[in-house]
Amino acid sequence: MATKITYIQQEDYLLPDLKLPDQPKVEIGIWGKRHLRHLKNHHPIIYTNLLTSCKLTAYLADIDEEATEMFNRIINQFAKQEGVTEKLKAENQLLWVRKMNNIYNRAMEIVNTELVNI
Repeated sequence: MATKITYIQQEDYLLPDLKLPDQPKVEIGIWGKRHLRHLKNHHPIIYTNLLTSCKLTAYLADIDEEATEMFNRIINQFAKQEGVTEKLKAENQLLWVRKMNNIYNRAMEIVNTELVNI
């Protein structure tokens, strides 16, 4: 099967009209977007290889899913260890919010460092 190559005229030159195949539409969350930015800024060769092999979207979706699961697991573990419960929330909302914000920030730092590599 012969592949037909098309060309685009750019001033005096004919350049091949190269296009990547369409990648599946997958919603990438915050963790996948952060990892994408990290790849573009610090690992451009890996980024280009994933992009040109049409594996970038699936790779970022996997990173995003794994990071979300890790984030939720860490939050639940810290909340259980530190006694941050619904009972505390009902009794002292301000203390509950303060503790949950602390847990949230620590969990975010861990996921960013361990998985997203920011």
